[in-house]
Amino acid sequence: QVQLVESGGGSVQAGGSLRLSCAASALPFSSYAMGWSRQAPGKEREFVAAISRSGGSGYYADSVKGRFTISRDNAKNTVTLQMNSLKSDDTAVYYCAAVGSVRYTYTPSEESEWAYWGQGTQVTVSS
Repeated sequence: QVQLVESGGGSVQAGGSLRLSCAASALPFSSYAMGWSRQAPGKEREFVAAISRSGGSGYYADSVKGRFTISRDNAKNTVTLQMNSLKSDDTAVYYCAAVGSVRYTYTPSEESEWAYWGQGTQVTVSS
């Protein structure tokens, strides 16, 4: 069965950086768009970044644009989220997501478009 395992979460001070990774298994990784979503306590889930199966197209929520970078390594079946200039508002559980696609540029930004989810990793930013 498909597994998405996140790592790299933790605690950091505002202005700092963290790098999240997601290792995928039991799926043809290069045929899947990958992404990251987050949910903060008491808030709705927010999809923050997505990358197409080829890595050539990306999506970023306005709240993270210019600070977060999503990338993938199709040889290692991993997707990463580099988070810089972190703010207290970035505190949340971050979830990795995957969906198969025949389109090389597909980068869904709605929760309902994704097929698989990881268990999540906590990111805490203190001010």
